Amino acid sequence: MQDIEKVREFFSRDRFAADAGSYIEEIGDHYAKVSLLLDDRHKNAVGGIMGGVYFTLADFAFAVASNHERSGTVSISSDIAFVGVPKSQKLIAETSLVKDGRTTCCYNVSVTDDLGTPVAAVKIVGYKTA
Repeated sequence: MQDIEKVREFFSRDRFAADAGSYIEEIGDHYAKVSLLLDDRHKNAVGGIMGGVYFTLADFAFAVASNHERSGTVSISSDIAFVGVPKSQKLIAETSLVKDGRTTCCYNVSVTDDLGTPVAAVKIVGYKTA
């Protein structure tokens, strides 16, 4: 499933991420870059961006990076640190593989705005079901 259009088509079935506006920008070997354009639906009651938006984007990046070559990896543990607020309307989540073991894997996900402002740091441990 290396072709990015096929990957986008496959992951369009990830309804929550798709409905939130997540978009696959790039894929590579155990790598994904996904983005999201912020609008009013992403805001909390006081006008800030809901923390779940950052987490959804990071989780989606992990899902794409760990499954676009061979599906079957699910998240078993996630840790997120909210480190800033976006200065623009576009969020970007990029993954980097830390460890790819026989049954588990670990990824770091960096969430920034398109100006490079860090907004969240996420570590996700996955389990390979297949």
